Amino acid sequence: MPDDDLVFYVKLDLKPEYVAEWKAALMTVIELMSRETAFVSCSLQQDAIDPTCYTLYERWREPSVEAFLKNQFEGKDYRQAYETRLPGWLRAPRATSVLRHVEEWRREPGR
Repeated sequence: MPDDDLVFYVKLDLKPEYVAEWKAALMTVIELMSRETAFVSCSLQQDAIDPTCYTLYERWREPSVEAFLKNQFEGKDYRQAYETRLPGWLRAPRATSVLRHVEEWRREPGR
């Protein structure tokens, strides 16, 4: 993993009645954002205890958060539609952390 990739860790605490609607909208956003040239990967996880709590782990080849916001949000209709609806789906404001890669370990095949 390149050390200069931006990594976003986003925690979303959803209202139970909106989980399916939110997830359908999110799948559309992820499909479209995965076509962006700076996109590297995105992973979605659901909390094992609270099924209304999700996290996104996104990797982007952008030099800064400012560049990411300018390049990936400004003028992106699919993002704006999602962002407009998101507050109504959430029980609490989303929590976003921006991370820099330090190190990674993987199990070697056959061990």
